[in-house]
Amino acid sequence: MKDKRTYIDLFAGCGGLSLGLHNSGWKGLFAIEKSPDAFETLEFNLIKRKKHFDWPNWLPQSNHDINEVLSNYSTKLQSLRGKVDLVAGGPPCQGFSMAGRRIENDSRNDLINSYIKFIDLVQPKLIFFENVKGFTLGFKNNEKKGRAYSSYVVEQLEKLNYSVKGELINFSEYGIPQKRTRFILVGIHNDVLKGNASINKESFFNKIKEDKEQFLVNKNLIINPTLEDAISDLLQSNGTIESETPNFKAGVYGESQSKYQKYLRKYKRQESKVDSHRFAKHTETVKNRFQIALNEGLKSNEYRERFQLKKSSTKILEAKKPTPTITTLPDDYIHYCEPRIMTVREYARIQSFPDTYQFKGKYTTGGKRRTQEVPRYSQIGNAIPPLFGEQAGLILKELIN
Repeated sequence: MKDKRTYIDLFAGCGGLSLGLHNSGWKGLFAIEKSPDAFETLEFNLIKRKKHFDWPNWLPQSNHDINEVLSNYSTKLQSLRGKVDLVAGGPPCQGFSMAGRRIENDSRNDLINSYIKFIDLVQPKLIFFENVKGFTLGFKNNEKKGRAYSSYVVEQLEKLNYSVKGELINFSEYGIPQKRTRFILVGIHNDVLKGNASINKESFFNKIKEDKEQFLVNKNLIINPTLEDAISDLLQSNGTIESETPNFKAGVYGESQSKYQKYLRKYKRQESKVDSHRFAKHTETVKNRFQIALNEGLKSNEYRERFQLKKSSTKILEAKKPTPTITTLPDDYIHYCEPRIMTVREYARIQSFPDTYQFKGKYTTGGKRRTQEVPRYSQIGNAIPPLFGEQAGLILKELIN
């Protein structure tokens, strides 16, 4: 194991980035994730099954709030200086997100300062930070005159002796069947740069663009798969079986029809059960409405006008294109050829999770519970696609080897 580079995953969610780093040969020390639901998924797949983390004895192996870890274990974190190659992951993004209401004083935005404090204590060689596109846009009434949080983070990390660069990256250009643009920031400790004239703060972004084609060719994948490439073997018309949840039907596999499907199914034969592929129970009215939209090829705005729907975000997905950015709300999307919303497994495919990755917790939640619970759809909607995480992991390893 000694040749493996070590990292800590902050705000780890259900483990999308950690899975990518695992696949690119990194070794996790521990992960910090506040939600018990998301942590249960990460624990099942990466701790129990893959034995991916060398979890330290001083930190209970459970979900944690970063601020509690900072206040209870700051001495332990400081003792990790010089032993951690990478701190990965970015704070939750709801306050900056373009998908919801951008809220400047959302308490979650304060997690930026917790993040910076964590970096200061551990002082890893590298930083890999991910956030939504809105993170690079200033709030109109910000006392810093509309200054974006991204510039604040860069400034703070530079004070901590890091050379830092951030860029917007669209994952649909990296083999993911989804137009998902994210702000990626990479920081390299200046001590690492001193000993190496061949790398600088631009290196990560130059290299990941240069290498993506070969990376995907090596996996027998294409650069820009479509939604159909991702999920056409998961149709409801393949037949249904009883689901793990009483009164719900679950889907079964059809034949693999694309390189992407073959890659994500790997060991899953046609007769084996599909995890988290449970169909929603729509009323006849809703199903009829969906069917009319599909039959008449309505665009999303035409669909809303036709049925006088208040919900502005419903999108009818297109088979031959990548999806728009998937959110945590499954009701936002109508399947491209069946009158229904997407299943959890279809969401996972769009985000490049392999079918062997099992999701835990409730499927969905509503009302006030939305602020406390992180059901399966939300876990996936919040994740970094593992396929991109793997590409990033390979380049990050190159930077310090």
